[in-house]
Amino acid sequence: MTGNRKQATCKYGPVDRLKFALGSWLGYWIMRFVGCTLRYEVQGWENHRAIVAAGKKIIYTFWHGRIFAGTYFFRNRGIVVMTSENRDGEYIARVIRRFGYGAARGSSSRGGGRALVEMIRELGKGHDVAFSIDGPRGPRYVAKNGAVWIAAKTGSAVFPFHFSAEKKWTLNSWDRFEIPKPFSRVLCIMAPPIYVPPEATEARMEESQQLLQRTLRELLELCDGHWGRRETT
Repeated sequence: MTGNRKQATCKYGPVDRLKFALGSWLGYWIMRFVGCTLRYEVQGWENHRAIVAAGKKIIYTFWHGRIFAGTYFFRNRGIVVMTSENRDGEYIARVIRRFGYGAARGSSSRGGGRALVEMIRELGKGHDVAFSIDGPRGPRYVAKNGAVWIAAKTGSAVFPFHFSAEKKWTLNSWDRFEIPKPFSRVLCIMAPPIYVPPEATEARMEESQQLLQRTLRELLELCDGHWGRRETT
């Protein structure tokens, strides 16, 4: 991933690079401090274990606004995450690398083809990959098709999951980014994997995409509903 990393940062000047370094350092320590206090409650671990038992690689899929809780929970597993090539993506990439992730730079709107190819390569090397599936700029809670496409190309399992904190701060951003409050309980629900055969027709691909969309939306409603909340979009 070194070449990808250099390519993403060389377009920025020394002042920008200093801002990225300081901002990502601060973001890492905030996430580390808050993360170690969270009390995770997990439902559906058997779905994750089933993928591992089947010898398949995992394509983690989740909503962009819940990156915080997920990043800490799945840390130090060598998962490669697609992050956008804009400034927000640069901060995110630098933070998640500190937590033991890789970063494939690109998005559905810019550099996406290159990033998808990079993620296929990483799966071939034995690394799992991850998508914030409605990123980098939304629409919120509308799943893009990159995960399903990669699943058909590689035979890997699409693995939808969702995190919801009982107590949290919500930013005024397009994704309503959530930061769990220290010592909060956090519910994680993991859904059964979605497999897409390599010979899948266009209709089958669309069916799998709609299944992913529906599953992630149901996880959102289940998790947030557990705390008596309801998201509106």
